[in-house]
Amino acid sequence: MFLPRALFFASVLLVAAPAIAQTPEPGIMRFADELQYKGLPGTPLYSALYGDPAKPELYVMRVKFAPGVKVMPHSHPEQVRIVTVMSGTFYYAFGDTFDESKLQRMPAGTMFTEPARVPHFAWAKEGEVILQLTAVGPTGTFEVAK
Repeated sequence: MFLPRALFFASVLLVAAPAIAQTPEPGIMRFADELQYKGLPGTPLYSALYGDPAKPELYVMRVKFAPGVKVMPHSHPEQVRIVTVMSGTFYYAFGDTFDESKLQRMPAGTMFTEPARVPHFAWAKEGEVILQLTAVGPTGTFEVAK
């Protein structure tokens, strides 16, 4: 009886030891007041929180719109983008022509998706807006031909 138990515990140790020896990847924390946004004045500013949007991998980024910034019709190549309005009120619509009457009001807390290659446009009509988007890269922006 001693031998079967000893063999059982030895096999458990052989299987568990490599798992115990591995060091888990540390978690990542990004605090809002420490984010560094990049971009040109009058355009949305970006801050990568996780991953690299230029690579074929999962990424998360924050996008900041100054009050009044309009984004003309464009699309993105990713399969789908998942977007959450973190603060402010965002105005957003699908279409290849900027049409204020089509814009939907999206207050903070709203989540929406941007399907791949579907033209859309937006406006930070009432003040600063901060979005968080999650997608799998590589990303890009394709302007709609005028």
